[in-house]
Amino acid sequence: MLTQQDWGVGEIARHLHRSEDDVRCALDRLAELNLLRRSAQAPGGLRPVSPDLGFQLLLQRQQAQLLRQQQEFAENQAAISKLLDEYSELRTGERHGVEYLQGIEAIQLRLEELAHRSKSECLSLMPGGAQSAASLDASRPLDSCLMGRGVSVLTVYLDSVRNDNTTVDYARWLHASGGEVRTAPALPLRMVLFDREVALLPVDPENTRKGAVQLTGPGVMTALVALFEEVWARAAPIASTPDRDQAGLTAQERELLRQLAQGATDEIAAKKLGIGLRTARRMMSDMMARLGARSRFEAGILAARAGWTD
Repeated sequence: MLTQQDWGVGEIARHLHRSEDDVRCALDRLAELNLLRRSAQAPGGLRPVSPDLGFQLLLQRQQAQLLRQQQEFAENQAAISKLLDEYSELRTGERHGVEYLQGIEAIQLRLEELAHRSKSECLSLMPGGAQSAASLDASRPLDSCLMGRGVSVLTVYLDSVRNDNTTVDYARWLHASGGEVRTAPALPLRMVLFDREVALLPVDPENTRKGAVQLTGPGVMTALVALFEEVWARAAPIASTPDRDQAGLTAQERELLRQLAQGATDEIAAKKLGIGLRTARRMMSDMMARLGARSRFEAGILAARAGWTD
């Protein structure tokens, strides 16, 4: 593009012996890196920046990423230190506690203990998409025990579980037994709250089998209950049909756009939504077709014009 400024996608593809789709993907990536900019002379066209400016932009981009990572690390470190200090002190006459549970067996045992002690309410967020049959089989006696004693059981899954018969059947059983199930396009983390007094959260959100942390105390529980209630209010009952908004998008499609707009890769966005990589890409291709876009760069512009990214 620097040496053959009058070439279009077709000429570049022929010269490089690649498909036009490959070239468009490369153009999208160059545009993301700010190495391509809109042409003032040719409306709708792109022009490359000079190499000396381009390399400087790349270095600045990498430096900015490193600074963001360092800042995030410092903020996380400070937040964790504050959290641990808070729970080691007495507040409002109660001791805040943090207890680490290592391994899936320890977590399962603690869930059983808390379920049998619970008196009024069990609230849970369950990301990760479709639940395995083994996981649901382990949850059934606990949920049955809770509901049998009149404990309110509220659960939020991802919208993607609507396509999994095993999870849907479990949700129907839960509803028929007195529980309530809703779904949301994305969930912040996995957690289970008992009687607004005790919370179980994963030590590593990417691998919940590693262990969990049990938290107690009015401060942290107030925050976690507020988070659950906000998610619950926005979630849709699993028996309902997902609605499309005024732009014609489902909540899942809008969440996919939001994830990608924030810089998430296809793989990360798919994981957040609890769907397969192929499904995420198929959803994106469908939205591109509805926009009439031939590349993601063009799709981003058209989506903004259509109000899809508001």
